[in-house]
Amino acid sequence: GFMGQIDRSVLHKVVGTSLTKFKIVEELKIKNKEKIIKELVGTEFDFLGLEDPDIWLDEKTNLLHLYFTLPLVDRNKKKTEIHIGHAVGKDLDNLVMTTPVLLADKKGGAKELSVVPVNKKGIRYNLVESSEKIGDTYYSTVRVAITEDMSKSWKFGKTVFNPANHSLRWIAGHASPGPLFPTSFIDVGDGKRVGIINGCVANKKVGKNIKYGTFSVGLFIYDYEKGVIDWVSPKPFIQDSEVGNIRAITFASQFVETKKGKGILYAHVDDSFVRAYELDANLVLELLPKK
Repeated sequence: GFMGQIDRSVLHKVVGTSLTKFKIVEELKIKNKEKIIKELVGTEFDFLGLEDPDIWLDEKTNLLHLYFTLPLVDRNKKKTEIHIGHAVGKDLDNLVMTTPVLLADKKGGAKELSVVPVNKKGIRYNLVESSEKIGDTYYSTVRVAITEDMSKSWKFGKTVFNPANHSLRWIAGHASPGPLFPTSFIDVGDGKRVGIINGCVANKKVGKNIKYGTFSVGLFIYDYEKGVIDWVSPKPFIQDSEVGNIRAITFASQFVETKKGKGILYAHVDDSFVRAYELDANLVLELLPKK
């Protein structure tokens, strides 16, 4: 894939008879969407559609919260603004869009939300993918989104992982936070969680164009009390065997625990289909640092 290609996207529901067989059904309807998007877009921007959905269930209220990327491109194709939008309702058929929870700032936008537990101060140091330009190079970074209320305005915290500051080849160009494993699957102690992190090797210049490299899936340990990444795996643990050389993308975005010590990780492969990988907690534990 080359930088600067514009994708248009739509959110659809999927229906499954099991955790590995799904079919795509109707488009997701969200009330109030037109009004919120119109206010955001103004006259300067073009809206590209909702993408990267994340669902969070609030156990206190039984409400379903949906978060998604709101990508805007200005009409001269010079500038993009990427925000995290939010809708809430009792289920997927009754969602109402609210004001976006996190707006892009001067440093970069926000997408690919990773919801983390509440810390002892009653705050979540959620993680998002953002970006940073160093010299002529854009890096995708992992930043904290300081969240006091899951449905109201959040604010950016510090960048907790910038590929430019690490010598890990598999994640040298782009980093994106994935889901955290529940402690019932892997427990690494108080205030910490093991999670999935998506990485891409450094961009290459092909003539005047910038070409992305291989995306693969690794592990990280996050201290959600302090909002600090303690460790990122030196190598990926999933690279799809069937990925061709054209667009080698494996991007994990959802984990479902199925029984004690087992779970399914869902990943987009080459932006064309979703694969379910079965994970075994004992095998994942072997990849973590010993201390």
